[in-house]
Amino acid sequence: MTKLTTHVLDLYSGKPGKGIKIDLFFLNGNNKEKINTVILNNDGRSDRPLVEKEKFKPGKYELIFYIGDYFEKITGSKDLPFLDDVIIRFGISNNKESYHVPLLVSPWSYSTYRGS
Repeated sequence: MTKLTTHVLDLYSGKPGKGIKIDLFFLNGNNKEKINTVILNNDGRSDRPLVEKEKFKPGKYELIFYIGDYFEKITGSKDLPFLDDVIIRFGISNNKESYHVPLLVSPWSYSTYRGS
């Protein structure tokens, strides 16, 4: 089954990104079509794929990870965060393959890659 999945690892705490809200959009020119909103589970993963089967089509996608809200809860800081919403835009060229887009994050940095 082809699908799109993600997970978040909190490098600041050394734990999964539990409770992080994520929005997924499909980009069609200047239009953004919201596909899904999820809250990550205790393992920093969504309980189901973000998109799958016939809804998983080639094109440009955008994931928004609301990590500013997450780190405010973790640190208790009310200061304006250095990183707030982490936005990752990526392309799906072959929707017959599964794609995994992990996020490694701290309050000051992030990294991503195409996982398996």
